[in-house]
Amino acid sequence: MTRSIIPVILSGGSGTRLWPLSRSMYPKQFIKFFNGKGSLLAASLLRIDGSAFSPPVVICNNDHRFLVREELSRAAIAPEAIILEPVARNTAAAVAVAALTAVAKSPDAIIAVMPSDHIVKDTQNFVAALERAAAVAATGKLVLFGIAPTSPHTGYGYIRRGAGLDGPAGGYAVDAFFEKPDKATAQSYLADGNYFWNSGIFVLHARTFLNELEQLAPEILAAARAALSDAQEDLGFLRLDRDAFARSPNISIDYAVMEKTGKAAMMPIDVGWSDVGSWSSLWESAPRDEKLNAVEGDAILIDTENCLVHSERSLVATIGLNGLVIVDTPDALLVADQNRAQDVSALVTRLKELNRKEYAQHIKSYRPWGFFEQLGTGSRFQVKLLHVKPGGQLSMQMHHHRSEHWVVVRGTAKVTISGEEKLVQENESVYITATQWHRLENPGKVPLEMIEVQIGSYLGEDDIIRSDDVYHRAPDETR
Repeated sequence: MTRSIIPVILSGGSGTRLWPLSRSMYPKQFIKFFNGKGSLLAASLLRIDGSAFSPPVVICNNDHRFLVREELSRAAIAPEAIILEPVARNTAAAVAVAALTAVAKSPDAIIAVMPSDHIVKDTQNFVAALERAAAVAATGKLVLFGIAPTSPHTGYGYIRRGAGLDGPAGGYAVDAFFEKPDKATAQSYLADGNYFWNSGIFVLHARTFLNELEQLAPEILAAARAALSDAQEDLGFLRLDRDAFARSPNISIDYAVMEKTGKAAMMPIDVGWSDVGSWSSLWESAPRDEKLNAVEGDAILIDTENCLVHSERSLVATIGLNGLVIVDTPDALLVADQNRAQDVSALVTRLKELNRKEYAQHIKSYRPWGFFEQLGTGSRFQVKLLHVKPGGQLSMQMHHHRSEHWVVVRGTAKVTISGEEKLVQENESVYITATQWHRLENPGKVPLEMIEVQIGSYLGEDDIIRSDDVYHRAPDETR
């Protein structure tokens, strides 16, 4: 091919469907499943790292920006851009921004839009399918990948195949789109043979897509243009203008364009695809033993079949179970019937209504400087392990309601308290009283680990007042 494809990775996600492993502050694209070498996002980046592709455009929300950049760094991939969505507006507005970015670089740009959190087992055939789809897109089609159904799945939307397209690349016209069906309808789709799962992966001639968007949903295009026109660079991120982007309707690319355009095309692919949209779909994709159990972590299973067991904390022992999901994390345990795996999102909604922090964050919380892990809590105290990566530094900050005692257990800390700097070595400590301005840095070449003991009447993360932050976090951004 003479034209390279611009990958567009959509890295949003609310972290609900694979709770408690996935949370809103650490959704599934950042998780390593079943002893994987990297996260789902890393796998998505690496499978489109080749001669057929330009550097990727990654679109994510503000809360996940440093996690995304860390994954890009680990994968040794330099992106074309990391674009920050200031508010969630579904996929249509995000793809519009990506298409505008691509056209500014090349008027005939082809973009391959894909989620960051899917499994593709056959990378070679996937890349070949993207190249074929790009050839079809270059003729003015908007191409969507369809997955031949292997079961009467009720969690996917469906596409009905139309007439075959002319040309060596293959593909079909799209006859119709269908919402997630009930079981009987899904069974009829499976028996028919002309229905395919909607993968949510698109290969688009960017200019054609923008022209269709202007005709079918002009308010989305106007909002995207304005948001991009008034965007601001910030530490290598491109921040879309909040007010402009918020004016876009909250709608998917399917509803806004694909179900209305006469240019939609579908290309079937068979690449071992899964959207990992529920614990049951993860079980289907995971390595399983002779009794069809997928196990990660410490577990002993007796007379147990068709179960998914994931343990991060302790031994999980089962006797006489069939078709369950058991996920044990340091602060939450999920036990569910696999047939009810789609209802986990409703459980997360309930946790949010109850103002339970478990819906949003883990005991281990990631920050641009590293992470901290809660070790213990009481009515007026909290103990954490702080892990600061080499070169990392916390903001200059103070707290109204708590004092802190820091003990270095690994590495060397540079500590600033009330304007005075000092180096703190292993097995040394410092004490910071409430209202004292302070900063912690790791000036060394190895990770810094420190035990932090907080004591006070209020220990929430929002009791942080910043005066200086190298990561440019907003005053109300506690992450």
